[in-house]
Amino acid sequence: MELEETSRHHSGVQNLAFQNDSGGVVVINLKGLGDNSQIIKNSQNKKPVHTNQENEDINIESELHENKCDSIYDEQPHSKGCLEKKYDKVCEFCKKHKTRIYYVIYGLAITAYLAVLIAACILNFQRALPLFIITILAVFFICWDFFIAKYEDRIAAFFSPGERYLEKQWFWLKWVLCAALILTIILWLIFDTAKQGSHQLISFGGLVIYVLLMFIFSKYPTRVAWRPVFSGIALQFILGLLILRTKVGFDVFNWLGIQIQTFLEYSDTGAKFVFGEKYTDHFFAFKVLPIVVFFSTVTSMLYHVGFMQWLIGKVGWIMRIFMGTTPVESLVAAGNIFVGQTESPLLVRPYLPHITKSELHAVMTAGFSTIAGSVLGAYISFGVSASHLLTASVMSAPASLATSKLFWPETEKPIVTLRSGLQMAKSESNNLLEAASQGASTSVLLVANIAVNLISFLALLAFLDSALSWVGNLFDYPQLNFENICAFVFMPLSFMMGVDWEDSFIVGGLLGYKTFFNEFVAYERLSKLIHNREKGGSMYINGVKQYMTVRSEVIATYALCGFANFGSLGLVIGGLTSIAPSKKKEIAGGAFRAMIAGTVACFMTACVAGMLTVPGREVPCHILLGNAFSSTGFPANSTELVECCQQLFTSVNYSQMIFSGGNYSLSFWKGCCQILHRPAFNCT
Repeated sequence: MELEETSRHHSGVQNLAFQNDSGGVVVINLKGLGDNSQIIKNSQNKKPVHTNQENEDINIESELHENKCDSIYDEQPHSKGCLEKKYDKVCEFCKKHKTRIYYVIYGLAITAYLAVLIAACILNFQRALPLFIITILAVFFICWDFFIAKYEDRIAAFFSPGERYLEKQWFWLKWVLCAALILTIILWLIFDTAKQGSHQLISFGGLVIYVLLMFIFSKYPTRVAWRPVFSGIALQFILGLLILRTKVGFDVFNWLGIQIQTFLEYSDTGAKFVFGEKYTDHFFAFKVLPIVVFFSTVTSMLYHVGFMQWLIGKVGWIMRIFMGTTPVESLVAAGNIFVGQTESPLLVRPYLPHITKSELHAVMTAGFSTIAGSVLGAYISFGVSASHLLTASVMSAPASLATSKLFWPETEKPIVTLRSGLQMAKSESNNLLEAASQGASTSVLLVANIAVNLISFLALLAFLDSALSWVGNLFDYPQLNFENICAFVFMPLSFMMGVDWEDSFIVGGLLGYKTFFNEFVAYERLSKLIHNREKGGSMYINGVKQYMTVRSEVIATYALCGFANFGSLGLVIGGLTSIAPSKKKEIAGGAFRAMIAGTVACFMTACVAGMLTVPGREVPCHILLGNAFSSTGFPANSTELVECCQQLFTSVNYSQMIFSGGNYSLSFWKGCCQILHRPAFNCT
């Protein structure tokens, strides 16, 4: 017999072929070292052998020939062609000058962007103003990050003498600052009350009462550090003052709200394609829930490119410097402005097993006192003011840290400090498309959770109302229902926020829905009240109030803007326990207190909003003018009526559509001419 040995396979398997005189082939198939051999002999058919295990045709002779050819081909030297040599030279050049090439590409891209910006500003600066402002902010923060990264030690050394001086003089300086702050608040309340009315005093008193209640029921009242508390309230007040009282701040957030509404409307394209032209017939399922999917996708993409981490880091840095909180709790509080209560702790996941009980309480409180950006879009689609929802999300972040440090003061020494090299988690997706797909897939659980909770909660609510009505009917009070019970319980709390007394019963019911069910149910009820007011119908029907004042609606919007409910309590315990199993006992023990602190944080935000909200018109202008001029007698000359008449003339002069459909009644025109005493040119 003649022995022929094939070349060794890459996996270490060796095939030996023995050729006998009759042409029969004996095949030995060795599967790894030490395996049993299976010998199959076929001397009659002289065909390739078929193994029973693999069911594959194995032709040893053909494989032997191919392996010999491959080995001969590998031994021959390979000569590179001209094109391949040039390609290698280009690759070497790019590797050698990679940094310079990047600079050239970035320079060309920035030059092209600036050219576009300048051209847009020359054509119409008013139209290009948002792009110009965004560019200025981007340049500022890029330069800021560059100087901080390069000269951080020099900047710290430059300010260190001032820091040491403040530490020496801080004992008497803090009392001076507190006295100045109290005096400023008193003077502001006096002048503002004289101008706006006494409603602001009720909101201020409610804020003081909430702080006192949190101090009385604090875990360690004698260990409270007052700097995070007062600085958090002050930061909340400054943000509210800039947004609600200054024209620039109000216009900026109003513009942001409009842009977000416009942006969220793009989800209608996908909903229309999937569910058909009549998708709005099922408004919540096919209109509201697709917004959650769309927003989750965009958030995941922003997280992948690093913008979300950068923005959260900047907001967290501001709160840490201003309030003196630790990096972990500051970053989580900042993250809850944009993401949910279970997603924001993932930003600092490696550090959660090492945080103190007070820091853990602050992490949970931040989740309860804010809402996620994905559901923010759903509430906006209900008809709730986008600008007020954005303002509430921003203002509640410092409020959550203030209430947390008051309700559970720090009694341990934090391990994770700035010197620990705190780094936020990065996206796990490989590219932008994968990030978008992951964001959409992740939202499926959130959408399903929202849908099934609403189905179960509304069904349970209907059953409770029916049962309570039956019980109330036994005592000749068939109006008894869950909303009425909650209204009586939460009515004092809503009144302390500055809600009008006749509206506090309605807001108390909304707070009950939010606490015992979820904020989706509460905002859905609030949207109905807003729509009833905008329609301008009767305020009372059969003794039941159909809508509230604008001031009460605004305060309710801020008070409901948080995840503090019993359903979220289990979600937080389960989510944080899976992230930090070693903290399971502390999480379960402090979750309920964190929910209470988160609820109070929302109430404090509502109090600040009540102090700063300027009363507006209760009904739209076209309804107000219609009610005023449809009566037989001439209407009283009120401030709201004059303002609506001024808007009427402005809409005609500047061709703006202020009223619904642009239908201006002749009676509106004649009545406004008499009120404003316009010349004949405007009133002909």
